[in-house]
Amino acid sequence: MAGIVDSQQKIIALCDSMKALLLEKNQRYGDSALSPLGIFSTLNATEGIKVRLDDKLARIKNHPESLRKNDIADIIGYLILLCIAQGWTSFDDLID
Repeated sequence: MAGIVDSQQKIIALCDSMKALLLEKNQRYGDSALSPLGIFSTLNATEGIKVRLDDKLARIKNHPESLRKNDIADIIGYLILLCIAQGWTSFDDLID
């Protein structure tokens, strides 16, 4: 990738890694975030993901000294899943 600066290479690597993590978790948990079972909760996918984000953010707020890589990855993952639940499959329209 000639001409790509170091920070751009890091963005590519991190996004590729996040994609692999999300695909692995999606397979492991059976698409539960986007297709919830609805046994105990009747929330739809969008609201369920928002609850998971609130829970993760509350844990970080209540224990800021123990921020972990996993916390950040979970938030990024939940935000990507929220985009999908909203029907957003691209950000191309945001690029000028």
